[in-house]
Amino acid sequence: MKVLITGSTGLIGSALVAFLRQKPHQVLRLVRSATPDQHDVPWNPERGLLNPGSLEGLDAVVHLAGENVGAGRWTTERKRRILESRTQGTRLLTQALSGLKRPPKMLISASAVGYYGNAGSGIVDEDSPSGEGFLSEVCVAWEGAADAARTAGIRVVHPRFGVVLSPKGGALKQMLPVFRAGLGGRLGNGTAWMSWISLPDAVSAVECCLLDESLSGPINVVSPNPVTNAEFTTLLAQALRRPAIFHVPEFIIRTLFGQMGRELLLASVRAKPLRLTTSGFTFAHTELAAALQAVLSADSVA
Repeated sequence: MKVLITGSTGLIGSALVAFLRQKPHQVLRLVRSATPDQHDVPWNPERGLLNPGSLEGLDAVVHLAGENVGAGRWTTERKRRILESRTQGTRLLTQALSGLKRPPKMLISASAVGYYGNAGSGIVDEDSPSGEGFLSEVCVAWEGAADAARTAGIRVVHPRFGVVLSPKGGALKQMLPVFRAGLGGRLGNGTAWMSWISLPDAVSAVECCLLDESLSGPINVVSPNPVTNAEFTTLLAQALRRPAIFHVPEFIIRTLFGQMGRELLLASVRAKPLRLTTSGFTFAHTELAAALQAVLSADSVA
C-alpha cells in the first residue's frame, strides 16, 4: 500500500512509520517542514495550505496530528489550540482527499477514549454515547471533521486511543522519573478506571484497521483489561521494584491542574475494544503487568 501519515513525529506516528516501512508498504509523511525530503509532503493546516495534487495515488491515509493535550494547564488559548489543531487539519485533509480523481480507499483519523467523558465504573464500547466535558467535545468535533471523506465514499475509521504505554512518550514517560525515585502513588482515591494499550498493540491495531475492510467508524484501541488507577500504581511500582506509598489528594490535582487535572488525571473510562476483538485482532499484551515489563524491557535494550 501507499500510505500517507500525519503526526509522524509523535509517539504513535513515529512507531507506525518505522513499523510500516519494515513491510512492503510505501510510506509518505505529511509534514510542516519547509524542506521536506523525498518521502514528505508539505502542508500548513493553520494557513489552509495543502496541494491536493500531492495526494493523488494514495491507497490510505493515517491522520494522527494534533496538539498534545497533556502538555500544560488548559488555558483558554491552549484549549483553542487543542481543538483547532484537530478540526482544522482534519477538514483541510478530508476536503482535499474528497476532491481527488482517485481518492484513497480509506482514512484512519485518530480520536481518543476521552470521547466518553468521565464514565465512572460502567463499561463503555463503541456504541456508547459521548460524555461531557472538554475532551469529549473535542473528540466529537474531531470525528465529525472527517465528514467530507465519508461523503466521498472513503472508508473512515476513528481509532479511539486509550493511554498508550511507552517510555518514549505520553503518560508513562512522565510517570517514570517519579516512580523510579520511589515517590509514585495513586491519584485521588485511586478508583478511576484507566483504559490503556501498549505502543506495539496500538501500532498493530492501526495496521489491522488499514487491512480489514470490514472495520469502519469508531474503534476502541485499548486493552481488553482496563485497570483502576490504584492497580496501575501498584503494578508500575512492582515493575520498577520501587515502593508506591504516596498519594496525591484530589483537591491538590484540581488546584494545580484545574480542568486538565479533572479530565485527564481523575476521569474514569472503562472502555472495551469490542470491534477489535470481534474482528479477530490478537493483542500482544492483554494484562498490564506483562505490558509494562515488555515496554520497559524494550526501552532498556534500546
